Amino acid sequence: MPEDHIDIEIIAFREEFAIDFARLNYEWIAKAYSIEDHDRDLLDHPIEKIIDLGGEIFFALAGELIVGTVALIPLDGKTLELAKMAVSPECRGRGIGEKLMEACIVHAGTQGRRSIILESNTKQVAAVRLYRKFGFKEIRLDPNSYFERANIRMELVVS
Repeated sequence: MPEDHIDIEIIAFREEFAIDFARLNYEWIAKAYSIEDHDRDLLDHPIEKIIDLGGEIFFALAGELIVGTVALIPLDGKTLELAKMAVSPECRGRGIGEKLMEACIVHAGTQGRRSIILESNTKQVAAVRLYRKFGFKEIRLDPNSYFERANIRMELVVS
């Protein structure tokens, strides 16, 4: 995608794009960390582990190409977990993460959720900056986290 400007449409989960959800996330996770069991669980089974539980997966569509994705996983009746946000390396820095984040926040609000939490790693400087830009605040780490790589936990109060 050589163009500086890309027209992006944010769409909700479609089964034909599940492979892109896995592809985009496996790509960045494998490059920065090692793939953990919980990664495989979510990425290889998004319908059972996210959609069927009342969650959502959004995709950033550029023409016919998926260039970004993010998941919202219900933790309880009031809280969603933002997980597996990824943007194609060649498309980063073009506002795609912001559009995905906006879709997540709108979705959480329409679902009557109180907050969105996430776990990340401070090595992901651009991601942490994006979360802070949208008002996420650092909270105590979850001692029962699925991820060894998580060293920051954040929350956004939606309503």
